[in-house]
Amino acid sequence: MTHDHDLELRPTAAQTEAALNPPPGRTGGDLVVETLAGLGATTVFGLPGQHALGMFDALRRSSLQYVGLRIENNAGFAADAYGRITGEAAPLLLSTGPGALTSLAALQEAAAASAPVLAIGSQVPAAGLGGGRHGYLHELPDQQASFRGVVKSVHPVRTQSQIPSAIAAAWQSALTAPHGPVWVEIPEDVLRAETVLPVVTAPDANPEDLIPRPELTALAAHLLTTAERPAIIAGGGVVRADAAGKLKALAERLDAPVVTTYGGKGAFPWTHPLSLQSWLEDRHTTDFLEDADVLLVVGSGLGELSSNYHTFTPRGRVVQIEADLGKLESNHPALGIHADARLALSALLETAGERTDPTAAGRVRALLEKVGERIAAQDLTLEQDVLAAVRRALPDGAPSFWDMTILAYWAWAAFDARGTNAMHSAQGAGGLGYAFPAALGAAAADPTRPVLAVSGDGGALYSTAELATARQYGLDVTWLIVDDGGYGILREYMTDAYGETTGTELARPDFVALAESFGVPGVRTSPENLETDLRKELDRPGPSVVVLPALLRMFAPTHLDRPAD
Repeated sequence: MTHDHDLELRPTAAQTEAALNPPPGRTGGDLVVETLAGLGATTVFGLPGQHALGMFDALRRSSLQYVGLRIENNAGFAADAYGRITGEAAPLLLSTGPGALTSLAALQEAAAASAPVLAIGSQVPAAGLGGGRHGYLHELPDQQASFRGVVKSVHPVRTQSQIPSAIAAAWQSALTAPHGPVWVEIPEDVLRAETVLPVVTAPDANPEDLIPRPELTALAAHLLTTAERPAIIAGGGVVRADAAGKLKALAERLDAPVVTTYGGKGAFPWTHPLSLQSWLEDRHTTDFLEDADVLLVVGSGLGELSSNYHTFTPRGRVVQIEADLGKLESNHPALGIHADARLALSALLETAGERTDPTAAGRVRALLEKVGERIAAQDLTLEQDVLAAVRRALPDGAPSFWDMTILAYWAWAAFDARGTNAMHSAQGAGGLGYAFPAALGAAAADPTRPVLAVSGDGGALYSTAELATARQYGLDVTWLIVDDGGYGILREYMTDAYGETTGTELARPDFVALAESFGVPGVRTSPENLETDLRKELDRPGPSVVVLPALLRMFAPTHLDRPAD
């Protein structure tokens, strides 16, 4: 008796012929790029290095587009953004030791933001592993150990026949919710040696669906339908699951106000009558959410920023939908539903009943008025005007990438993303230097739209080498650098905490002249001319730099305003 799957596994005559007569001159590196192409990859990022040359040589014989950055950490940020924009696993090719380790901060951000990055690094020759001969250049005693605490999964390879399966398993891991970075490690001699293995054609690596348990979604639907004051916190998991439409439908069915976390920017329409926007570092918002008798948290672990620095203490019932099992109920007791946000919201929509609350929109308006009054009392007109100018200059739907800088902190709370997957920042892990290389990755993912990067001068100095990358590949990124002469937010933190600063003031280059030395147009602007200058550069094809000398201030924190019990 022959089963259907037996027929599917039986090779055709053409496949058998191709397997028996593989093209000459192929190496283990070819197995890597063939597997990536077979999985659907079209673009790879990285830097060559001595032990990784077998992979890079094989790129010449492949259809993969290669985008080479100047620093491995920046290549990791570019791959992170490519993964966020496309929802695909972004291959990142690295060399051994220093090259691999330099990518760790970027991979930490990808892990914190659940960005699917497929890092493939080389290793010293297999004879030097596991107690063999030592003394190789770049050698680490246990390179995998450096990645295990950062990435989602580690996939070591020791022979050529392991390459396709290891990469396919890593690809599946990266794209199974929650998305995340993964690490594949292949010795140099395995990459360089000729291979007699057939060309890799169609590896199977479909991500697994993370389906909610029906009894939990049934209970959650009942709690939400019968609630008196339901509210919703929408996190980055909604964006990653492409579930914004389902979230909006559920919020409207329940008449439930929605606040989006900083990682969830764009998950809910900014100007919707039920939108609380993103003012999470505001005591009025925290009080509103605490007052909900049923709080639905979708795709957020309610970490430091999303919980107003852990001052948030919900009084009602919490329902938490989270794909990352480690984040489920990690900060607050809840009805925890371990599931992909889209699948869980779909289940809730099938079960939840209609509820009408004629007071909901009014309560939302009243809250936003309180927030607005609080900000207006702080004499922060310059900051609000600068952010508004950026919003007016940036075309709707154009993605933006923000470094850890004061203007980005404002944007987390006050910027209308005008798109579900349009605004991204490094607030997951909080490292500097994210914005510009990430924007380059986004431009490589979709060259049809301009991309905006926003940095302070401190963060910009992490990334200036990538002006060469932007110029080499003609990537359509406009880089706004807010130059305040140092690490602005750290200057504020230290002044508030200690009365004076240490190490926050910086000598820096003439960023316009620096950009022009790379062949990238640059312009120095002012708050009054920012909108016009930024719009002009965004309209110009290819890379450009806009420098805004300005000393911006943060709005006052309100997590300290909590009244004593």
